Parts: sequence; structure tokens; C-alpha cells
Amino acid sequence: MTQTPAPTPVHWKLVVDSADPHAQADFWAAALHYVAEDNSALVERLLELGALPGAATVEFHGRAAFRDLIAVRHPDDPYDKDSGTGLGRRLLFQRVPEPKTVKNRLHLDLHPGEGRREAEVERLRALGAGVLRRVKEPAGEWVVMTDPEGNEFCVH
Repeated sequence: MTQTPAPTPVHWKLVVDSADPHAQADFWAAALHYVAEDNSALVERLLELGALPGAATVEFHGRAAFRDLIAVRHPDDPYDKDSGTGLGRRLLFQRVPEPKTVKNRLHLDLHPGEGRREAEVERLRALGAGVLRRVKEPAGEWVVMTDPEGNEFCVH
């Protein structure tokens, strides 16, 4: 009897709708100690080929970037050197026309480490996050916060 090979794990990224993807990338890169992906070589190549109009690009930290999307990635994860695209843990911010209107159905939980929650909350507030509420229940304690565009996340 032949065995069925184990399925290959699915590569994924978390996509976040944004009014200003580059500002969101800056916030989350700082919040998570991630790095914003540098897709400038790919953007410039696409511009040279005529496959991307100049209006679809912006300058981001002194380099060419896509206007409507940018990702942040864990600094230790692998990435494609030709495109700058991360191959591991990533958050992709994409521009959408409509504002956020309801509570997130999916959110990030940040775990800064034992005894470091309050210092982390203050660091995130200095980056532009807001505090929605503090939760204390039998299952634990955490702080519900919002990023600069109102997306909820928790600090445990």
C-alpha cells in the first residue's frame, strides 16, 4: 500500500486594508521590530519594462515603492533578493477606498514578555497607538489597543 505524501504547508501573509499603507507599514514595523520590505528593484524593473505606470509608485524612505501596497516582514526570515518580497512572517498593507467601520474579526496579540506589558503599551502609544480598554478576567489580563487607523490588537 502506498502512502499519500504529507501535504506541503501553505505559505500565507496577513493582509490589512489601509487608507495609508506606508504609514501603517511604518507603525507596524516599529511595533513589531520588523522591517518594511524593499521592493524598489522590482518596481524599477517594472517601470523600465512599461509594465507599471509611474502613477502606481511612490517614494518611500528614499526608494521606489508600490503606491497601493507594502509589506513588513520579520528581519530574520528569508526573502527573495530579486523582488524584496518576504518568504516568512509578513503583514501586507493594501490601500482601500473605504474607512474601517466595524470591529476586526481578526487581530494580532502581542506578547512582550513577563512584566513588560505596561512598558510596551507606553511604547506603542508613543508610536501612535491608542488604548481602547484594559481587560482583567480569570483567563488573564491584556490591553486592547488600536493602531493609527483604528485596527484593534491586544498586548498581553
